[in-house]
Amino acid sequence: MDRLRFATVGSVDDGKSTLIGRLLYDSKSIFEDQLEHIEAVSKRRGDDYVDLSLLTDGLRAEREQGITIDVAYRYFATPKRSFIIADCPGHIQYTRNMITGASNVDLAIVLVDARTGVVEQTRRHSLLVSLLGVPHLVICVNKMDLVGYDQNVFNTIRAEFESFASRLDLQDVTFLPISALAGDNVVSRSTNMGWFEGPTLLHHLENVYTASDDNRIDVRFPVQFVIRPQRADFPDYRGYAGRVAGGVLRVGDEVMVLPSGLTTKITGIDSPLGPIEEATPGMAVTLLLADDLSITRGDMICRPNNRPRVAQELEAMLCWMDDAAPLQPGKIYALKHTTRNVRARINEVLYRLDISTLHREQGATDLKMNEIGRVTLNTTAPLLFDDYHQNRTTGCFIVIDEATGQRLAQGCSFLRGHELPGLARAHGRSCGTPCRT
Repeated sequence: MDRLRFATVGSVDDGKSTLIGRLLYDSKSIFEDQLEHIEAVSKRRGDDYVDLSLLTDGLRAEREQGITIDVAYRYFATPKRSFIIADCPGHIQYTRNMITGASNVDLAIVLVDARTGVVEQTRRHSLLVSLLGVPHLVICVNKMDLVGYDQNVFNTIRAEFESFASRLDLQDVTFLPISALAGDNVVSRSTNMGWFEGPTLLHHLENVYTASDDNRIDVRFPVQFVIRPQRADFPDYRGYAGRVAGGVLRVGDEVMVLPSGLTTKITGIDSPLGPIEEATPGMAVTLLLADDLSITRGDMICRPNNRPRVAQELEAMLCWMDDAAPLQPGKIYALKHTTRNVRARINEVLYRLDISTLHREQGATDLKMNEIGRVTLNTTAPLLFDDYHQNRTTGCFIVIDEATGQRLAQGCSFLRGHELPGLARAHGRSCGTPCRT
């Protein structure tokens, strides 16, 4: 069955957890004992309704404060498609958790409170969704029941968001007026908004076209582990395990191993379900090769005539996520890229982005928590990477504190001189960078 991964993002109290609870409840994807539990909790709290947000807000602190802190994952399925949901926190303090949840989804749902419209956190999350290269975006104007289901309110918010989003690299944007609490336009069509002729949220999720989202042209296979069972029944088995990051690998294909540059052929592909003839993006497989080559974790298998970039100096967009200390240019950090770990020095901050206006603040010397900027960096060993808008897996990395192991930042790689497409258009020039379609 086809699977869709999506995340819900938005400001605090925009109704993200309630929306997911409504989806699960109305699609009959929760167990009877779960429903009985949240009914009892809602009653103890004095609510005169069943608080569906309790289905995802599982931490004690989340229920006490009424906010989402950690990313909560939920799963459900309909006859048309299965779904993996990432319920992301809306509070600015937990923006790094939101980035984690939205980093590998196919679609993002941005909730906007109909009473307040587009706020700073809405703009921040939309910018992050753009930087993360999420191919599909749904803007759900929630709590329409609290504004009398007024069409003018929906149209005003839509126009406000479109004005801001025109400067971002968002490929597919859909607008829906909903009420997560009352269930309007979530699973069932609303009788209170006859003026809206679009689909319900679930109908859109079931039918959004994602087949063209993965890069099936550029073969990228970061080697994660070398399998040598050394057992009597597998005396000569040598396999290279990993997850396909791009392209389609088939038995008999000629491939190249980087950074060595040696070529060989694929003689077999093993999967958890047994041998297969081809592997597509996202599949975890083990490749068997014709020749005994020196291959280790961090190497990349690709096509001989279609290789990733190899460089030790590059530019990147960084979202700094450490609340203890800002980014310090000149300092050495650990950098994890696909399955390769290197050390890196961030040389300088080229500019910092103003979240509200997307203005580039030249002359910035650091990045503080939740700030986004463009930096230059050098690594101790070459990275095998693609431009982020060509491949989201090989084009991203994380920055780690060497002493504590804490993740400090998430970055999107770009070739020197290239610009994020949406921001380039906003500043009146073209970047020439391939855009994700």
